Amino acid sequence: MESLNGVEMESGSAKLQFKSWLSQFRNGSNPWMARYVYGFMFLIANLLAWAVRDYGGNVLTEMERLKGCHGVKDCLGAQGVLRVSLACFMFYFTMFLSTAGASKLKEPRDSWQSGWWSAKIVLWVTFIIIPFLLPAAIIQLYGEIAHFGAGYHSILLLIPVFIMVFLLIQLISIISFITWLNDCCQSSKSERCQIHIMLLATTAYVLCLTGIILMYIWYAPEPSCLLNIFFITWTLVLLQLMTSVSLHPKVNAGILTPGLMGLYIVFICWFAIRSEPSGESCNKKAEASNKTDWLTIISFVIAVLAMVIATFSTGIDSKCFQFRKDETESEDDVPYGYGFFHFVFATGAMYFAMLLIGWNTHQSMKKFTIDVGWASTWVRIVNEWIAVCVYLWMLVAPIIWKSRQTAESA
Repeated sequence: MESLNGVEMESGSAKLQFKSWLSQFRNGSNPWMARYVYGFMFLIANLLAWAVRDYGGNVLTEMERLKGCHGVKDCLGAQGVLRVSLACFMFYFTMFLSTAGASKLKEPRDSWQSGWWSAKIVLWVTFIIIPFLLPAAIIQLYGEIAHFGAGYHSILLLIPVFIMVFLLIQLISIISFITWLNDCCQSSKSERCQIHIMLLATTAYVLCLTGIILMYIWYAPEPSCLLNIFFITWTLVLLQLMTSVSLHPKVNAGILTPGLMGLYIVFICWFAIRSEPSGESCNKKAEASNKTDWLTIISFVIAVLAMVIATFSTGIDSKCFQFRKDETESEDDVPYGYGFFHFVFATGAMYFAMLLIGWNTHQSMKKFTIDVGWASTWVRIVNEWIAVCVYLWMLVAPIIWKSRQTAESA
């Protein structure tokens, strides 16, 4: 009897908690719950863009606004993705403009962030419809703003501002997390904790070197694969550079931080080479995965979820971009920057469009593929190089500023 009563009490408390959450959602009093709703809406937009690209050809052919494609499947798919992306961008940019500067709870912008869901759903649906009524010229202009053109040759001249802002924000967020993790580990002076740090750092370096060796075997099997050899070798050089700077006596950032950053840039390099077109002789793995099978579908689902999660986690990490870290927080302060949160999602809307069309509106994208093509490869490689530059600057900048302050005071 006592066990039954315990089960009933637990189920009753669970129901009360669920009702409490539902009440908070209706009343707009929980900004932490609201962020999950916005993240779910972003996921729905991603899936809608994918469905339009892979399965919306017949419907899009009949639309008067898409007659400029003349029934070309690749053009129709890219146009559909860009229209969904534009709708998502307009919604989150509207939310950014209406919530930017919110600092206190219970103020109108806080209520708008956490409530008024019926109005926001209507707004979201309206923004989904509007781009499909616009002429193709406007959508093409949006595509040119959101990406840098038809190929990798123009990457150094036409880097998209919004996409680079999104990638830079994501890089700084990841590097800040790695630095925070390293500081937490180093703050403990116990011998046991230091052993754990050494084991974790050693594991990170072993994985880095293993990944580099495997990339040489898989993606540079012949001396003629000069581009892949350059990508992989330069990644190894960057890993050595980060380690040397981190262990410099004036920096003294420890061995864990460059190890974790090494894992990150090795992953980016692998992702970049994987994005090379499947017809390349050096990319045997891409040729093997040319057919749509269950592994391709799982990889696609994981890639979409990873992109949504990365956007979500970056959006709530506004504190790492504060210029003044010493400001004290009060109980009625907002838990995260609402405007920054929506700005990240707005730029993320452009980013997922570029991934789904391979950064090229005229490129053929197979079903369940994402971020494939030479343009995608070069975007990843440049992203890797920028990540190393940002990391090194975050290590060296405090020393430079300190030396300047010392020189000025003297």
